[in-house]
Amino acid sequence: MAEIGGDYLLSLARDKSGKRRQLLAETISDLFAGKSRILSERERSLMFDILHKMVHNAEMTVRRIIAEQLSHLPDAPRDLIMLLANDEVEVAYSILRDSDVLEDEDLIEVIRYRTQEHNLAVAMRKSISENITDALVETGDESVITTLLKNSGASLSLATMEFLVEESKRVDAFQEPILRRSDLSPELAKRMYLWVSAALRQFILSNFDLDKTALDDMLEKTVKDTALDSAKTSHNRSDDLAEEVEREGLGLAKMMIRALKDGEVFLFEAMFRRLTGLRNTLVKRIMFEPGGEGLAIACKATGISTRDFATIFTLSRMTTSETSSVDNTDTQRILEFYETITEKAAKEALARWRRDVDYLKAIRELTKGP
Repeated sequence: MAEIGGDYLLSLARDKSGKRRQLLAETISDLFAGKSRILSERERSLMFDILHKMVHNAEMTVRRIIAEQLSHLPDAPRDLIMLLANDEVEVAYSILRDSDVLEDEDLIEVIRYRTQEHNLAVAMRKSISENITDALVETGDESVITTLLKNSGASLSLATMEFLVEESKRVDAFQEPILRRSDLSPELAKRMYLWVSAALRQFILSNFDLDKTALDDMLEKTVKDTALDSAKTSHNRSDDLAEEVEREGLGLAKMMIRALKDGEVFLFEAMFRRLTGLRNTLVKRIMFEPGGEGLAIACKATGISTRDFATIFTLSRMTTSETSSVDNTDTQRILEFYETITEKAAKEALARWRRDVDYLKAIRELTKGP
């Protein structure tokens, strides 16, 4: 190969004819790819120096050719790479997407001060650190963030992932790429499925005449089948006894009354959980609720007679308040309430109480709005 000097390269760069540009591209490619001969360290240093001076005077097409050739060189001078990275996006694109010379601080500077197109190129890099990811997300650009989410090589911190999950409530384009990411935690996946279900619920109820309880049953089952729920319900001896009572065909209502009379509060709670399907925390809340309305609704929904409810109410109040009697006024008030509420309304309320707490929260938040 004939000796190639700086004057020759500059003459190629200044010539605007298509043929000479192509010759420049081939010359640079041969030099740096070593197709014709291997450059010595001194020659490479001299060539980089020539290129650094040339990019200031070369037109965009030439600068783009140079950038494409240098984007895959791990030993290209950082200042030259930075110069090209901050050029017009047609020039900077390959550098921002492919160059390993650029460090985090270099890319963050580009993200903060250059254009959306520059940021899109950064979001396509094969490997993106959490620092770069955070800087891209901070731009608030939906197109850039969507591109980032689709990039499996992008590392997202837990805080950033949580933020984007919340943002996906208003930005539909984020939803699918988030759910496809392997680093999405089961908890965040469940949160997304829950509020998506809540939004779907609102749309269906607004546009179609459907039973709310049946719709909630369907949506909640979908969430539970899809999202991974790691929470396990504790199982103890009281639960075993309650299960045995039910398996033997004994009346839970009568056995609940017997448990209260014997002071077996934990056994009562276990049987009440089996009867109502409520969570343990909610059962305890109903037990200690002063008014007794929750207890009345749960008992009504499960078909307990007025007489048995009156006994359960009296014994539960005596157990939780440690008194020997219950005020007749309170008993009369709650019995009137028990007779007033319909079994259908009580079942609807109980069905709602059985819902996943996160699902109910998602419905409340969607109804409340921002």
